[in-house]
Amino acid sequence: MSGKHLIESPTKADGAALWRIARDSQKLDLNSPYAYLLWCRDFAETSVVARVDGEPVGFVIAYRRPSAPDVALVWQVAVDASQRGKGLAGQLLDGLYTRLVGEGVRYLETTITPDNAASIRLFESFAKRWNADLEHRRLFEVADFPQGEAHEPEDLYRIGPLRR
Repeated sequence: MSGKHLIESPTKADGAALWRIARDSQKLDLNSPYAYLLWCRDFAETSVVARVDGEPVGFVIAYRRPSAPDVALVWQVAVDASQRGKGLAGQLLDGLYTRLVGEGVRYLETTITPDNAASIRLFESFAKRWNADLEHRRLFEVADFPQGEAHEPEDLYRIGPLRR
């Protein structure tokens, strides 16, 4: 795969590839393959996929809460190992933002575990690139997760207000 990145909305047909990219990252909470199919179908307008030579090589899945339509919550960002180190995750976030800002989104949110330095840098860089404030606070404690399911705490990162 050597072509240029094409960033566009995912389709239902991308679900299996997105699941594979997430699985192979060995860092993300892996959801069921069924969930990725649904996200590609139901959240295509608030998500993006990067393709090289027609094949998915990265994605951002996001959604808007009905109670906060000016906020897009970024659920997952993943890049295939063959494309890492090329700035693709930042390009995906930029592509998502440029689409959603025209639809009234003024804030991006995401949750990140405190030890995930790469994701923290990604969102700090995004905020800096778009000259937006970045706030973060603890959202979920270890005790909030089901007993017996090992999970680190999750911090909420909020970027904005975003402008065109």
